[in-house]
Amino acid sequence: MCDTIKAMIDAAQWDLTPQEAVELQLRLCGRVVLRDQFDRVRTVAGVDVRVTRGRGEGRCAIVVLSYPELETVDAVICEGSVNFPYIPGLLAFREVPLVLQAFARLHERPDLVFFDGHGLAHPRRFGLACHAGVVLDVPSIGCAKSLLIGRYQEPGTVAGSTSDLVAPEGDVVGKVVRTRTGVKPIFVSPGHRISIESAARFALECTRGLRIPEPTRRAHILLQQE
Repeated sequence: MCDTIKAMIDAAQWDLTPQEAVELQLRLCGRVVLRDQFDRVRTVAGVDVRVTRGRGEGRCAIVVLSYPELETVDAVICEGSVNFPYIPGLLAFREVPLVLQAFARLHERPDLVFFDGHGLAHPRRFGLACHAGVVLDVPSIGCAKSLLIGRYQEPGTVAGSTSDLVAPEGDVVGKVVRTRTGVKPIFVSPGHRISIESAARFALECTRGLRIPEPTRRAHILLQQE
């Protein structure tokens, strides 16, 4: 395991009560960078995590693709125990430890990471993509299939149409993106070191005719195959 990421895992705070977890999110959300803070993107990664409720077990898959070709250059899968309870809004405390373990096994560190979940579009502006992005200090995007918070106008029916995702407090926290004509949109929000506009752009550029961006789609397929 990479010594740097091992240190991150050891230093991170995971053995918390739900209230302590909320307090940690509120402290860490100030570290999120919502502007483009990256150079040329040559590789993108997709992350998917599956946790078995009641059994305390989880699995994480990460697939790294070349960009813009989207050809697979690296892929890992890992398993581990999950001790934090299932609580909406705190799912990162179940999933991020597995993400860190899987990330440490990569041979190719990606320039940009897609997460199957939310980023800024979170009650405390610190969803999975934010939490993992801050801990790993990597540009990250949350791409979710369902709404967690906020309101929006339905985007146009044609692929590439978008609309603002507006939080209850009135701030724009992401984009509702139609990735495929006539199919339900996805909810894209920045995680770390990327703007809302760029997050939506990369989500569209990394989608290949289906609803889900290719990086997270391939990570999901890897989880299903193992």
